[in-house]
Amino acid sequence: MKFSSFENYGLELPFGEEVIPKAGHPVPGTSFIDIRSQALRLSPEKFLERLKKPYEPKFSAGIWFFGGTSSRFHVPYKDELSVEDRLEIAGELAKYGLKAVEAHYPWEINEDNIHLYKELEKRHGVKVSVVGGIGGDFRQKDAQFGTISSPIRDVREKYLEATIRGLELAKELKALAVCWPGIDGYTYPLGTLFYDMWDRFEAAMAKAMDEVPGVRVAIEPKPYEPAINNIYRTTADGILMAKDVESRLRNPKNIKLLSEGHALVALNPEVGHVRMGFEDVAYAYARVLREARLAHVHLNSQPLGNYDQDLNVGVVAPETVEALLFVLRLYGYTGYLGIDINPERMPVQVALANCFNAVYLANGVVDNLDHERVLECYFNPNERRGEIENLINQARAKGVDTSKFVPLDMVAP
Repeated sequence: MKFSSFENYGLELPFGEEVIPKAGHPVPGTSFIDIRSQALRLSPEKFLERLKKPYEPKFSAGIWFFGGTSSRFHVPYKDELSVEDRLEIAGELAKYGLKAVEAHYPWEINEDNIHLYKELEKRHGVKVSVVGGIGGDFRQKDAQFGTISSPIRDVREKYLEATIRGLELAKELKALAVCWPGIDGYTYPLGTLFYDMWDRFEAAMAKAMDEVPGVRVAIEPKPYEPAINNIYRTTADGILMAKDVESRLRNPKNIKLLSEGHALVALNPEVGHVRMGFEDVAYAYARVLREARLAHVHLNSQPLGNYDQDLNVGVVAPETVEALLFVLRLYGYTGYLGIDINPERMPVQVALANCFNAVYLANGVVDNLDHERVLECYFNPNERRGEIENLINQARAKGVDTSKFVPLDMVAP
């Protein structure tokens, strides 16, 4: 392959290609997997190997959308389901590709019902990939001015203790701790002490992480909703927050992990949130991968801007799914593809089957690409004018392997 090499002046990573075989494997003494290889700058030949390597999507799903969900505009269209009922559905979906579930602490997963999740893994092989709600219960009345960023001391300390307990639960399950600070943020920019707001949140998160070392926290940025302006609005904000929290850590175990190049604060970008902020999806995820901080992803569909819709994967801007999967494969993402949708007018089984199939279809398009020629188009654009468009069209026109598609009549209740 014709490639113009260059000196990557000044770049110093604390690791090299020796971390590639460790990708996706548990890091000893922690509850998380090794994702350092995401940051490697590889030769075109090695990137080509990654693209050609068969990629098997590994799906997880949040149990929050399995039953009826509330709305500020209408009553739930579906019946409310208990945690037991939701996990029963998850177990049934295991044969169609569901590998893990995600749940919020403390209202969906807690010390009293953790045995239900352990039983789910024992019976169906479906584990807990994410313990969400880290940072505080954004639904509560006392959280109206924020959780661990609240200017009110009693509230802040209450949610700091809840954060510690959530991290302990994630550690027990060897799960990722996801922080979506939905209610933390501000209403009016005039009168907001921004430094204070960020400092309170980051200091509390660092303190909690030092209390429970060896757990990875993933921030999920969002521009707005339910806070008028969320505390970490964009992907770039999430990366900055991750570095700022890590700079505060003091526990020797955490410091050692950081010195080895492990991200202790990573990201869980959601496609919908990225597009609400008018960001390009593949670009945003690549920014996170470059930092070796992509711990998890949330997939759905979303028009640019607008309110948070959580539509099924692939129904809006399906080309973004193709581009995202290309980037994930190129940079060696090994984690779960988390489905985060709001299927309020259809059975959750049907919605998840549609989402799985949309990912299989997009992945089939990436498989169909002539990967070497795609890279040639990047490295030698002056000699390949208009070729990338043709390659994409050809990949979409080829027959895609639909044998993995989930027939809807098999999952419809």
